[in-house]
Amino acid sequence: MRSLTAFFVLLVSFVAPGSLAHAQGTEPAGKTGGSAAQSATKEEVNQLRSEVAAQRQTIEELKALVEKLAGEKVKSADNGSAQIRPVAATPSSDANSQLIDAPGSAVHLMNAVLKEAEPEPAAAAVDQAAPAAPPKKDTPLTAGWNGEHFFIKSPDGQFSISPYGYVNTDYRAYKGDGAPSNTFFLRQARFGFQGSYGSHFDFALLSDAAATTGSVVRDVYLNVRIRPEFQFQAGQFKAPFAQETGIGDTSLDFVERGFQSMLYPSAASAYRSPGAAIHGDIDGGVMQYWVGAFNGKGYALANTTNQPEVVGRLRFYPWRKTKSDWLKQLAVGGSVDFARSRGLSGDQSFAGTLPDNAYNFFPQFAINGPIQRYNGEFTYLKSRFSLRGEYDELNMSRNNVGSEQSGGLGFISLPSIIARAWDISTTYLLTGEKRPENGTPRVNHPMFGPDTPGGKGRGFGAWELAFRYTGIQANEPQASLQNYYVQGFVPGFNDHTDEFTFGLNWYPNYWVKYVLNVGIDQLKEPSVIGTEPQNFFVVMQRLQFRF
Repeated sequence: MRSLTAFFVLLVSFVAPGSLAHAQGTEPAGKTGGSAAQSATKEEVNQLRSEVAAQRQTIEELKALVEKLAGEKVKSADNGSAQIRPVAATPSSDANSQLIDAPGSAVHLMNAVLKEAEPEPAAAAVDQAAPAAPPKKDTPLTAGWNGEHFFIKSPDGQFSISPYGYVNTDYRAYKGDGAPSNTFFLRQARFGFQGSYGSHFDFALLSDAAATTGSVVRDVYLNVRIRPEFQFQAGQFKAPFAQETGIGDTSLDFVERGFQSMLYPSAASAYRSPGAAIHGDIDGGVMQYWVGAFNGKGYALANTTNQPEVVGRLRFYPWRKTKSDWLKQLAVGGSVDFARSRGLSGDQSFAGTLPDNAYNFFPQFAINGPIQRYNGEFTYLKSRFSLRGEYDELNMSRNNVGSEQSGGLGFISLPSIIARAWDISTTYLLTGEKRPENGTPRVNHPMFGPDTPGGKGRGFGAWELAFRYTGIQANEPQASLQNYYVQGFVPGFNDHTDEFTFGLNWYPNYWVKYVLNVGIDQLKEPSVIGTEPQNFFVVMQRLQFRF
């Protein structure tokens, strides 16, 4: 309808100027007198009135014609039989010349074409095919920073992945008879990915570029979160035994773990082993549990027996849901571990080299038969203060290993090797940050670098004091075999050593940490002939950065 109205206005604009020009052309060329001029003006007025009346009649007829055409258009649209062709499909301008005969009028419309710039949606049939809709653009991936790691997430949120890693570079200085040389040391250089599929699957892959023995792969597992109370994890990961295995390397309070970690399962392979475990949080984390079966030889060797290593752990927060700030962060727990060794495969007892590499306090022996481990632990946190304690015991059988001793005693069973270790440590944040159970303190005033999530401006970072007392004792009982069939003597070792460590931790920002440890290792009963009881002094510095 808008296009027809525009057509009507166009016709009027063509007709009106022509009539006015014709009226002006009737003025006489000369004027002979005042009466003659007056008479000529009256005739012109009458003629103009006649012209105007004729134009009005023409306008009314054109208006009626437009209304008629509009009515026919609506009717054809309703019936669905009429077609409105675009201008490009009409004949040439010469063939389109039309004569509209209006009664009592001699107005001619030349080269007029009825067209619509934008067809109405009500048009049912159009000869020209409608243009295809533009293809729908895919929603782009989401990428960003979540305050801890970079991440990439699918448009529907069902898949996400985050790169993560950390580097620990050390400088270690020793003082003592037979102590190692001072050295720079790249302790760990780990990089990997972690992410999730939907709401029930988590995965992780972590490798260590600084690994010197065995596989460079540290973690590779899939965790299925069926419910918070029931989750299943399979792959290669830390065996869930004792307290410090649950603390990540970037969250340790000291450069190295305590002596009790020497008795953990798969200690020679960073406490990791292929296996599967069921775990969960009950009643909002008031109780946590882990039950798993593992290779028992770490990631470097295949299992030598048909019996897997079975690990179980329980941890309780009795006052987690109370309003008591003094007891809410108190946790107690324990672990058990059962495995089996095979002497014919060359299985050995635990390694006696201290975590700081100062010396080896206990030799290794051939073992054969059952292995049992037991652990008790506690953690107490209150704002900027933390206190942790742990006790571990290891029992390694030596059934039918006599032939592997010096002198060849036949398949004689020897007394089991029993080792015990303990650790108690405390930390205090001088700058007021809150100490997390397993994580980095949120630095209130970072000195440089990225702002801490929830930080409060620039400052000198976070400063923390730390102290630890840890010790270990191992006993390999002697045996004297004097009879008709077998004669021999097995020497005994009952050695122990202690360590006192003073630490200072500086967090210039949330992702960088500098650790200074001064340790005193007290060797009480040396296992190496010619070595005397003495104290070793060890200074360790670590610069850690993570992402």
